[in-house]
Amino acid sequence: MCKPSIPSFTAVVMAKDPLAEAGLHFDELNKLRVLEPEVSQKTSELKEECEDFVDKIGQFQKIVGGLIELVDELAKEAETEKMKVGHRYRIEYEALQKVEAEQNEFIDQFILQK
Repeated sequence: MCKPSIPSFTAVVMAKDPLAEAGLHFDELNKLRVLEPEVSQKTSELKEECEDFVDKIGQFQKIVGGLIELVDELAKEAETEKMKVGHRYRIEYEALQKVEAEQNEFIDQFILQK
């Protein structure tokens, strides 16, 4: 009687999958894939992380855009106020020059009368 030969565990583990050697793998739905399941999963995770990152960058750009608009608006208001103050100081300076001229003329007249 001849017993059928059962391969040992070591022989089964040592045997290589010809599809895996060719770079082909089956997924959980038994679909043939080119990527290893782990690589495919990591790729999907990376894709999700990238999408989250792009969304966060978009939110950041909106926030920064709003901040830039606010700073520009404040700068325009500051410039407007600066122009108003400058105009007011120029008018005040001219008025003081007039008072000084009047006082100098009064002093000159006072000195001439003596």
